[in-house]
Parts: sequence; C-alpha cells; structure tokens
Amino acid sequence: MSIEIRNVNKQFGDFTALNNVSLDIESGELVALLGPSGCGKTTLLRIIAGLETADSGTIGFSGEDTTHVHVRERQVGFVFQHYALFRHMTVFENVAFGLRVKPRNQRPSESEIQRKVHELLGLVQLDWLADRYPSQLSGGQRQRIALARALAVEPKVLLLDEPFGALDAKVRKELRRWLRRLHDELHVTSIFVTHDQEEALEVADRVVLMNKGNIEQIGSPQDVWEHPASPFVYGFLGDVNLFHGRAHEGEMLIGADQHAVRLDSPEHGLVQDAKAMAYVRPHDLDVARYTPGGVNAGIVAKLTRAIVVGPVARLELEPVESHFGKDAIIEAQLSASQYRQQDFKEGETLVLTPRKARVFVDG
Repeated sequence: MSIEIRNVNKQFGDFTALNNVSLDIESGELVALLGPSGCGKTTLLRIIAGLETADSGTIGFSGEDTTHVHVRERQVGFVFQHYALFRHMTVFENVAFGLRVKPRNQRPSESEIQRKVHELLGLVQLDWLADRYPSQLSGGQRQRIALARALAVEPKVLLLDEPFGALDAKVRKELRRWLRRLHDELHVTSIFVTHDQEEALEVADRVVLMNKGNIEQIGSPQDVWEHPASPFVYGFLGDVNLFHGRAHEGEMLIGADQHAVRLDSPEHGLVQDAKAMAYVRPHDLDVARYTPGGVNAGIVAKLTRAIVVGPVARLELEPVESHFGKDAIIEAQLSASQYRQQDFKEGETLVLTPRKARVFVDG
C-alpha cells in the first residue's frame, strides 16, 4: 500500500510540530523518519496511524483519503519503543491477541489462529518461547514479539516508533539487520522513526530527514550521506567540522592570509565576497607535520588528543589561529597504521588540509 501525505500541519499550543509536510511513500518501501528530538517525526507517524489528528492536510492510503478514518479501520500495525506487551499473557497469547479481538465475522478459527501464531513466531525466530511470559524474555526478544503481534493482523502498513531505542548497542545492531531481512521477505510498507543516523542509513530504502517540523531532505541513504542538501543535514549525519570564511567567485577562503586555505566551490562562481561555511568530514582532512619557516598551506593546529581504537585513529586538534574561536576543536581521522607510521605525538603542531568540502553561502 502506498501512502500520500499532503500539506500536513500540526500545532501543540504555540509549538509547530509539523509545518506543511508532504511526502509520498511507495508500496513495499521501508522508509526512515530521521531527526533530532522534537523535530516532528513521531507526530507524523502518529498522524499516519490515526492516533493523532492533523490540524490541516490529508493522509491517503493507495489513493484513498483516510484522513478521517478511525485508527481501527486503517489496517496499520504499530510497534512502540517500549514493547507494550501484556505482562499477564504468554508470548503466544500476546501474538494471538489481535486475531482474537476481531469481530466474530472476521475472526479466524482457533486452529487457524494456532497455525498463524506459530508461523509468525517462526518468522521472528522465537517459536521456542511460545509459553514464556514477557518478564522472562530479554529486551531484544520482547521487541521481536511486539513486531510479531503487530504483523498478526496482516497490516497494510507497519509503523515503528524508535523500535530499538531502549536496547543496548549490540542488540540494536542485530535487530537492525534482522528487521531489514524480515522486510525483504514480507514487503509490507513500513515507516520507522529514529534519531540514530547509523540505524536509518543501514536499514532504510529511503531516508526522510526532519528538522523543526519541516522535511529537509529525502533520498536514498547514499544520496543523503554524499549530497547533503543543507547545513542541518550535513551536521546531523555523522561527525563533521565546520569552518567559517568568505566565498568569492568560485573559491572559499578559510583562515588568515598567512595560512589561508583555499577551497574550490565552482557552484558559487557568481558569489561576490559573501560569508560562507565549509563542512569537512574528519576523514577528508589530510594531516601533515608543521615545518617551522616552511610553506605550511593549511590549518595549523596542535594535536591535543589521539584516540586509537581498532583500525581507526581519531585526532582532536586545537587551531593555532585565534579567529577559529576560543575552545575550537577540529577532528581528523586516519587509519591506525598511518598514524603509527607518521609517529605523531600529542602536543605536536600539525597542518590540516581539506581534501573535500561542502560549501554553503550564508543567505
């Protein structure tokens, strides 16, 4: 089932949760709504589910207006962050619940319910836990049961709100992989809310980045990572260094004349001496030793801390020039073997040169 969201607005008092949001989700797609707390992603999910009403705008399911259709009639499966399993029921009874409360004329027979629940427990690889109670399960197992329960009623749309938010990092990673595999088997149109960019980029077919009630960018994980549409997206997706400077006729200048770094920005070829920002990922900075009296074209900075974990060395550096601002920290990243080869030492002065940068002009 496809979903058509058109010009949806939602206010809570003076707070704008959603500002004229429009979005199309294709049938069988797995879409992530990604953004910081308070950006509107959960409100949008609840409006799609029918748990919340928009102030204006429409929600369509496969071309049919469902804006005023009751949540019970929408054929939506919902999975919350905190499982919401019935504690007094076994795993089997939890999954069967949605089938047993159907109107009599739609309710499957008891043998059909038995077959279906065991099939779903097999699908989430927890058939062996059918007689246990939620309190006897781990967090990851409980979340899989919650998903099986949502799928039992054969929803046309599956909505997941921070489904793995309450779990530890290792379990989250396993469940992300598992959710992706499950979706590839079932192809049910799914939308999940997360503030974890790694989760969104790893699991989703498309990512919808939200900020302050607006959609900032929509695209494939690779697309939003490689071509962020705005400073917000650049800053939100992964670690990034922000440098301020001036843009003029296709070039940006960072730093004072003596050690100024010039960045090509042909997309701003018509710009005349305007304030600009350059975003540079830590792994896009070349790091070299500073040579006193030599040509050091780059940002001169002191290595204050090196964190070498596994194959990666993360460097924290303080720029020498004052115009970078008090307490400014630049992050650079290189392979652990490169770091050892160069034999950099904490306290040493180094020169940083951006290999690749994305320049945004103010205004």
